Amino acid sequence: MLSHDQLLLFWLQLAALLATARLLGSGLRRLGQPAVVGELAAGILLGPSVFGQLAPGAQSWLFPSDAVQEGLLAAVGWLGAFLLLIVTGYETDLRLIQRLRTATLRVGLGSLIVPVLAGIAVGYAMPAAFLGPEAERLVFALFLGTALGISALPVIAKVLSDLDLMRRNAAQIIVAAAMANDLAGWVLLGVVAGLAQSGHVDVQGLAITTIGLIAFLLFAFGPGQRLVDAMLRGVRTRRSGGAGAASVIVLSGLAAGALTHAIGLEAVFGAFIAGIVLGRSRHQEQEAFASLHTLTMSFLAPIFFAEAGLRVDLGLLADPTILGWGLAVLATATATKFAGAWVGARLAGLPTREALALGAGLNARGAVGIVVATVGLSIGVLGPASYAIVVLVSIATSMMAPPMLRGFLSGWRGSIEERERLERERQLGRNVLVRSLPLLLPSHGGPNSVLAARFLDLAWPEDVEAVVLSAGDAPEADVQRVAAAFARRPVRRETVRARDPLAAILEHAALGYGAIAVGATDARVAGRLISPLVDDLLAASPVPVVMVRRGARERGGGDAGADDGSAIPLAIRRILVPAIGTQPGRAAQELAFGLAARLDVEVVIAHVVTVPTPTQAVARPDWEPDARVTAADRYDAAGGHIEIAERVIREARALADELGVRSRAVIRTGLFAPDVLLDLARNEQVDLIVLAANLRQLSGRPFLGHGVEYLLEKSACAVAVVTAPPGFAR
Repeated sequence: MLSHDQLLLFWLQLAALLATARLLGSGLRRLGQPAVVGELAAGILLGPSVFGQLAPGAQSWLFPSDAVQEGLLAAVGWLGAFLLLIVTGYETDLRLIQRLRTATLRVGLGSLIVPVLAGIAVGYAMPAAFLGPEAERLVFALFLGTALGISALPVIAKVLSDLDLMRRNAAQIIVAAAMANDLAGWVLLGVVAGLAQSGHVDVQGLAITTIGLIAFLLFAFGPGQRLVDAMLRGVRTRRSGGAGAASVIVLSGLAAGALTHAIGLEAVFGAFIAGIVLGRSRHQEQEAFASLHTLTMSFLAPIFFAEAGLRVDLGLLADPTILGWGLAVLATATATKFAGAWVGARLAGLPTREALALGAGLNARGAVGIVVATVGLSIGVLGPASYAIVVLVSIATSMMAPPMLRGFLSGWRGSIEERERLERERQLGRNVLVRSLPLLLPSHGGPNSVLAARFLDLAWPEDVEAVVLSAGDAPEADVQRVAAAFARRPVRRETVRARDPLAAILEHAALGYGAIAVGATDARVAGRLISPLVDDLLAASPVPVVMVRRGARERGGGDAGADDGSAIPLAIRRILVPAIGTQPGRAAQELAFGLAARLDVEVVIAHVVTVPTPTQAVARPDWEPDARVTAADRYDAAGGHIEIAERVIREARALADELGVRSRAVIRTGLFAPDVLLDLARNEQVDLIVLAANLRQLSGRPFLGHGVEYLLEKSACAVAVVTAPPGFAR
């Protein structure tokens, strides 16, 4: 059991490491460098290299050579690396890596093979004084090749995160190649360590590790993925929130880490794979991931990097011979990592600048290199001098990587495909409605559900999954027609036999969907906005709802009998969306502009200024947004509201321009805004009106506002209404 003094010293060590790491990290960030450079430097500053030289007594008191104290700090540090790799896996895009698989494979092989061969050659060239007491020349050379071949995935992940580069193509290749380098490095380390200790290669152990690795990966992306999905689904169903999801994330990582450690690989590799599996889950919880990301980056990861630097004593490098060989090994390690990555990248057809960035990123060896050096020292392959050299290479390459990465990628926009992808991701990150979360469409079939499915299919990104949920006895042909309307994306059909369809739909809605779409029935139920089920869904949905109804002309002039779907307007020529300057209004614009961008049609952006008397409504002609009228004219004609209208219109048009949508904006005045919009829709030959509604309860049913309900009932063309639950915020 730990004593009072040991615990007190442990808390002081954590405080000193964290304060120094955060202080130096913040300082480096202000200088344009990533925080990880300062965090690594914090450990060197507090270790024997600096603090130990300036105040040896104080340094040995704060960081004594005590196995218990060192073990406590190492445990916290490795926990930081563990969570950092879960976060990195969460942000790793396997689909993107799959598209870049040729480059990833060639860069990974080149960045491993060239440095390993160079390290072996340098190992044969170094003087015998550098060999450990138990090492033969072959074993020493193989060990040095292993040390030069690895790349430190934790350091690379932190550097890319600090530089906000994780979503770049080059970053995804770096992460995948570093993972491969690390895997190969740990296997090589096991082979060399076995050779050093027993004099022969442990073929049986190597076979067990290889078979175990393959089995682990097959399990992780098969049964493991389904198990994680089931656990996260259970958390959402029970409304456990971020705390429950965080528990699933950490437990999944611990289980995966234990498995990889058991088969002879590092636990952090298991954590990385667990992060990928968690990030691929359709029920992932962003709130829990954000909390874990904050804890890791602000506390545990800085401790890990500072603790790694703490064990480094660069005093031996004061010897000119050791320093000279150290610089030679450092130059070899850096040059060969660059050369291997560059050759692989160029063979894959990547530009020179991107190839150099790959070499810069993979050059970091960090704490993994220090661990390799520690193993080499403990088994007698490395002597004190060669240990100091491997540590020098690990720290120096980690500090070199960030500024070189920034230099190579600064101003580099990448390929056209990459620029378009990054822009889509940035846009989705700002959106209120159209995002990368799955879509839910509960349906009994019918033309309005088909129309809703078509709208969602056109407006959302193609890789967003849609689920068609049948919560009752619906004709199979009708539901199949709804599912078939999703022609551009993965679609799943689910059937729930439930006495209470609403409860089944709401249970699904809590599983991480970004929006629910519903086709409104053509005929209203007396005393209801639409029908009991649709009304209750609008009132209780935890996510935005897109409600779609055919217009009077598609319904056969109000006849609800044409339900075969044949009257659905498959060719939309023009869309009308009011600009109202609210968050639901922004959501409606995202839907309208997404449809317009896909269909290449024009959007009419309208704002209606209501006036109290007919005289004011016709006192001046309607404004176009760029009309040259004075502020006094605006105020006199519409009570001072035109300037506000123009500002709202400009914001809407800016979003349309950003999305590459053809738009035309008008400002109208009138006594009753819905009549003005209906008149505008007729004159402009509009096929779809997209509206936003602030949902309220009135007389026991949801109330969308008089204007929205009037348009929903009277419009000759199709209408889509976007509602959000009370208090919904993006």
